[in-house]
Amino acid sequence: MSHEYRYFVYIMASNSRRLYTGVTNNIVRRVAQHKAGEIAGFTQQYNINRLVYFEVFQYVGYAIRREKAIKHWIRARRVALIERDNPTWEDLAADWGKPIELLKPVGAPPKADPPRPGREG
Repeated sequence: MSHEYRYFVYIMASNSRRLYTGVTNNIVRRVAQHKAGEIAGFTQQYNINRLVYFEVFQYVGYAIRREKAIKHWIRARRVALIERDNPTWEDLAADWGKPIELLKPVGAPPKADPPRPGREG
């Protein structure tokens, strides 16, 4: 049985909208690292901790090619890409890792007792 791999190109932003573009094979882990300030350098220095855009790829080569292309774009083009799908710059990972509230089971109506033999109801 083969394992299907997924690779992600993502854009993180600070509250002041500084941008960082990256690639990963585990977006949940990588976003958590950004949010915890564990990625040293530019993202830590500017508190870049909000996921504002991502794409999914089956092949790592395609993901790396896309990341490099986006990194070479002018800022206005990257902003347009984000705002096409996320016009308010919401943190797409705001609820990741938080406990979810399970749905409560819907109770079935009580069943009527079956009629007893020899008695008419």
